[in-house]
Amino acid sequence: MPVRERILEAALGLLAEGGAQQLTQPRVAKAAGVRQSHLTYYFPTRGELLQEVARHSIEKLAGQLAHSEKSITEGIAAGAADKRRSRVMLGLVAAADRDPKIKQRMRKFVAELRARMTPVLGAAGLRTDADSVAFFHACVVGCAVLQLARDNPEARAEARAVLRKAAECIARPH
Repeated sequence: MPVRERILEAALGLLAEGGAQQLTQPRVAKAAGVRQSHLTYYFPTRGELLQEVARHSIEKLAGQLAHSEKSITEGIAAGAADKRRSRVMLGLVAAADRDPKIKQRMRKFVAELRARMTPVLGAAGLRTDADSVAFFHACVVGCAVLQLARDNPEARAEARAVLRKAAECIARPH
């Protein structure tokens, strides 16, 4: 596995174990089996690491959705149930709240994410205007946060139901 990907996978593992507070450069470097200087070569700041971990996680989810037999809402609900993604997102939100540079990069990242979502939603027969994509994205984020906070089967079932309802709301008329 290439070094950059090893670092991103190690960071995802640390997030799964203990959340964003576990995502320090020394811990990530150790988990990836690289020197800290090697890690900072690829990701000079924690904010950049968080953002790339989020991008990496979203790319993995997009790949899974593209090859899935599940409906779009079931696939996204399963992705939203991944604690690592939710913790990355919450870590980015907290970092953006403290750092204007990260906030600026987050604006770009959200735009990229929604651009990535648009053809997936379109292929599922859903509307892809900016408001519909933003609405669906907000539902996904809300479901992910609530699942992480409650972490039980009821929360996962509720998230699936909410995402089905959101998909119904933006479905193209027949």
